[in-house]
Amino acid sequence: MTKEKSDIGLIGLAVMGQNLALNIADHGFQISVYNRTTSKTETFVAANTDTPGGVVGTETLEEFVQSLAKPRKIIILVQAGGATDAVIEGLVPLLEQDDIVIDGGNAQWTDTIRREKELRANGLRFVGSGVSGGEEGARYGPSLMPGGAAEAWNEIKPIWLAMAAKVDALTGKQLEGAKPGRPITGGVPCAAHIGPDGAGHYVKMIHNGIEYGDMQMICEVYHLMHGLLGMEPKEIGQVFARWNEGLLDSYLIEITADILQQTDPDAGGPLVDVVLDAAGQKGTGKWTSINALDMGICAPTIAEAVFARCLSAIKEERVAASEVLTGSSGTFTENRDDFIGVLHDALYCSKICSYAQGFQLMREAQKEYNWTLDFGQIAQIWRGGCIIRAAFLQKITEAYGRDPSLANLLLDPYFNEAIQNAQSNWRRAVSAAVGHGIPTPTLSSSLAYYDGYRSARLPQNLLQGQRDYFGAHSYERTDRPRGEFFHLDWPDPDRPQSMV
Repeated sequence: MTKEKSDIGLIGLAVMGQNLALNIADHGFQISVYNRTTSKTETFVAANTDTPGGVVGTETLEEFVQSLAKPRKIIILVQAGGATDAVIEGLVPLLEQDDIVIDGGNAQWTDTIRREKELRANGLRFVGSGVSGGEEGARYGPSLMPGGAAEAWNEIKPIWLAMAAKVDALTGKQLEGAKPGRPITGGVPCAAHIGPDGAGHYVKMIHNGIEYGDMQMICEVYHLMHGLLGMEPKEIGQVFARWNEGLLDSYLIEITADILQQTDPDAGGPLVDVVLDAAGQKGTGKWTSINALDMGICAPTIAEAVFARCLSAIKEERVAASEVLTGSSGTFTENRDDFIGVLHDALYCSKICSYAQGFQLMREAQKEYNWTLDFGQIAQIWRGGCIIRAAFLQKITEAYGRDPSLANLLLDPYFNEAIQNAQSNWRRAVSAAVGHGIPTPTLSSSLAYYDGYRSARLPQNLLQGQRDYFGAHSYERTDRPRGEFFHLDWPDPDRPQSMV
């Protein structure tokens, strides 16, 4: 039976919008939907007349707004940037005090901060909610990262907790088996209030940056298995399938195993062999890397994953270069089965470093934007629904449970021991890649990050001397308190030193 007013509304009926709307309706909430193309709304509603909550189609924004119970809750799922601003601009004159606008797209967190401030000035509430899990996650349970005022979160909380992915309370593993009209209701929801204004979209951006790193690391290990060990895709896929039963258990490892064992329906060979090696990107990894540079936080694994996609994109140039430039021509002689274990450990150690960089970025961002982030809680809601969901995240949850103020994941006893046990294999993998001319930008940069972070002294003492020599930028001394700066008049033969 249709209610007089819907519990929530959604604007934007592309695949993500449709799936999220059906997820909400499956949990018994009536949802009104609006799309600029009316025929798309009509088709969608006609195809989904039997959901537990019900889907109500509307033809105009005015009709859409009037169909919602107060305070109105409206999800926007349109293209990030100008399209989102245009929808908000059309909505604002139709809304009333305390209505809630929710941006569920991949918005840049600074846009969310601006929008929240602007809508608050108009007596409205704005939530920037990260949504991760792709089309399937949207339909059956995503990981949800809402940011905004706590009062707004309390209004949408029942719906967000209901539609989020669920994990087992003890193991942290995602509960599977949701079907249309039969959602999973037990377990721990993968949704939590992240913090004010842009915090939710910032954390979603970091999620995506880590995702870039995870994907590139897996690709590098695949490249080493193929290029060094001479393994065919199907056999490599079987290795990944075995790895998915242990420490590396994750969604990305799972789908990698599936992809590598897929046969091309046209040519009949491995599908991956006919997929062009030119990767696309939508910007969130780049945003993460730029933000790391802006805040002065070291995140080389994520940045190298972005650069790897950029390098892959110049396919024709690389093909031409391959005819001119040479590399190593040595023969790989190590035992294959043994080296597969080496690659497993290299992937796990690099993964630890990538996540450590992501969490350090969030630690710095909370200072920059006056947020208070719960890192253990963030790891918890990433255990299910999202693209980087993995058994590994349970260990991160436990690490921040032991020490909420943990400076770096590498300093946690579990992760410290894991790297001590595996780092010799990590170094073997990177050495073999370098020696045989196979690019491993994320495996290598993760190792460099680890070695840099564990070094009590780095060569930047010389760099500071260089800066002071050519630009009088000054330097600090090891025998004086931090914050005291000195300058040496380098060209002067007497070189008088002075404090600055």
